[in-house]
Amino acid sequence: MTALAEPTADAIWATSLRRWKAVCWLLFAVLGVGQAVGLITIEGAGAGKYAALVLLGGTVLCYAVLDHFPSNPVVRPHVYLSVLVFALGGLAYLQGNYGALFMVTLPHYWMFGRTPRASMVFLGLAAGASLTGSALRQDGWTVEFVTEILVSTLIVVAVGVLIGLWAHSVVAQSAERARLIAELEETQAELSEAHTRQGAADERERMAREIHDTLAQGFASIIVLAEAARAGLDSDPARSAHQLRSIESTARENLAEARELVGSPQRPGQAAAGSVAQTLRRTLDRFAEDTGLTVDAELADLECDQQTRIALLRCTQESLANVRKHARASTVGVVLARQPYGVELEITDDGTGFVVESSSGFGLDGMRKRLAELGGRLTVTSSLGDGTRVLALIPPAAAESGVTE
Repeated sequence: MTALAEPTADAIWATSLRRWKAVCWLLFAVLGVGQAVGLITIEGAGAGKYAALVLLGGTVLCYAVLDHFPSNPVVRPHVYLSVLVFALGGLAYLQGNYGALFMVTLPHYWMFGRTPRASMVFLGLAAGASLTGSALRQDGWTVEFVTEILVSTLIVVAVGVLIGLWAHSVVAQSAERARLIAELEETQAELSEAHTRQGAADERERMAREIHDTLAQGFASIIVLAEAARAGLDSDPARSAHQLRSIESTARENLAEARELVGSPQRPGQAAAGSVAQTLRRTLDRFAEDTGLTVDAELADLECDQQTRIALLRCTQESLANVRKHARASTVGVVLARQPYGVELEITDDGTGFVVESSSGFGLDGMRKRLAELGGRLTVTSSLGDGTRVLALIPPAAAESGVTE
């Protein structure tokens, strides 16, 4: 059965209360009509008939006010219950026909008593007032009073207490369940919002890493080439012209990267077609051409998935960019090989080196995170005056997953 077809506990209780109120109003009407008919048809009706009608009318009036105007300052719940107790005792004394009213108003003690203790106190007072009124009417504790009135009243009171406690427990459980559901929904909303924020933060970090590894490196290369071309315009025009062509080529590549980032936000910065060795070779040749440094490369012709190719390419580009900007090296070595424990990329230079522990650059952190996403790791070894060694390792499970080249 679907959730739409199942009535909720609150709906069931609301329906039950509406039906009980209808029965209560029907009983009030029957009792009132009965009292009125008795006054009209019975000759010489005594003051007791009028008093009973006044008690019943006062009870009905208080109940109507409380039912339709629950926030009124005069007839509060305990005031109505006190009137009901007095009316039951008075009807039991005046006429003895309080049983129907006592039965139908049993739920009122639990509806308006607020707490189980207060409800049972008023129910006990009602039972005591009814029994006292009946005892006075029958001149004491007669056999008829004990066997018919006392026993039946006590049974009704006991059943009313048991049903009331059970109903109060069910309502309390329903309220607690509603509170827990509200807390769960609030927690789910908070988790959803947190996941959304985390997703946005992760996406911003990923885009920042892609921009740093592609566009930023290209712009840095353009700046270096432009400075070199400007410096050699008079002394070496041919080299300056070559550097200007490199600037144009780099700018075109950056434009293509920017279009890729905008057009394919989920998969930016795709590596060029071909094997990973061919992709790295093109990058190294371009680096050697732009910088004039000697590049010694040993690149195994490996097959790996696209994510691994991109990670190896970005690590190579970042390492070469660091060599260009900081190392003041003359020779760069690059080794790509497949080992039993995974694909290994090693990039070394004979530059000035640096203190690894004090380095906090975005590039190294980006490489570490990119490799960590594939289950790999990055190891950087360097010291002042002894060059730098960057070692990237991607485990076999990650390197061989997906579609091979």
